[in-house]
Amino acid sequence: MNNLFSSEYMAVNDKFGKVFWDKLKDDITSPAVWTHILILFVQIVVIFIVGRVVVRIANKALSHMMVERERSPVKFDPRRTKTIGKLIGNVISYTVNFLSILLILNQIGFKLTPLLAGAGVLGLAIGFGAQSLVKDIITGFFIIFEDQFAIGDVIQIRNYKGTVEEIGLRVTRIKSGTGEVYIIPNGSIQEVTNFSVYNSIAVIDFSIAYEEDTTRALELLKITMQEVYEINGDMVKLPEVLGVENIGHSEVVLRIQVECKANTQGAVTRAVKEEVKKAFGRNQFAQPYPRVVTYVRGLKEE
Repeated sequence: MNNLFSSEYMAVNDKFGKVFWDKLKDDITSPAVWTHILILFVQIVVIFIVGRVVVRIANKALSHMMVERERSPVKFDPRRTKTIGKLIGNVISYTVNFLSILLILNQIGFKLTPLLAGAGVLGLAIGFGAQSLVKDIITGFFIIFEDQFAIGDVIQIRNYKGTVEEIGLRVTRIKSGTGEVYIIPNGSIQEVTNFSVYNSIAVIDFSIAYEEDTTRALELLKITMQEVYEINGDMVKLPEVLGVENIGHSEVVLRIQVECKANTQGAVTRAVKEEVKKAFGRNQFAQPYPRVVTYVRGLKEE
């Protein structure tokens, strides 16, 4: 009985296998099948190319609009204009790519109506579990709407400091001065320090020895600051020589305050120190140095 059942089962399998391979052979050798595959491939390629062309044309048009907006009589903040343009470009790219995928799936044979209905239900289910994603998007919107920072600004978020390279729908990318790129979710941005909104203030201290004439040193600093201001384009105002800031153990500290362009205080500080060092050297100002006085108990003065 078992042998009879096994024989019948093997016969059915052989028949099914023969039918399957015969059909596969017919499909492979059929010109109509290959014509259909070729047409489908061409349609997918055309959809992909059209999507790329649409994105490129939209980005070109967007760039042209941004340039015309900058040239218009009504002036807008270029930082904000650049940021909004970048964001709109990303939205256009995401939308075109999504529509291209839907069209390709439709060409392959997927029915879009039940697929979109299922995607709506799936999106609702994901929405409840992806609250952090929604938070990132909403926070990113308010960052741009409130103009907290823009592309090109130097900012600090927690311990991360650098130049903003991109503000996306979900993340913000900043590049540090040493080349690291930090990718920070927008929802985790609680406090931001922006160094690029207003002018910066450079506070620079110089030390001279006690034996030097303080009045003469201050006059020399004023003359030197006038010379530096005339050749340095990062300074907004003539540097202020504030005077004596501190009297230390072995030196008198003089302070200078310079208002300069945003985020240029480092370069301005280095330029001022270099020129002051040269001026002190030319006028033979002695550098302060620590001094030690040894007092021996028990010795009487004669």
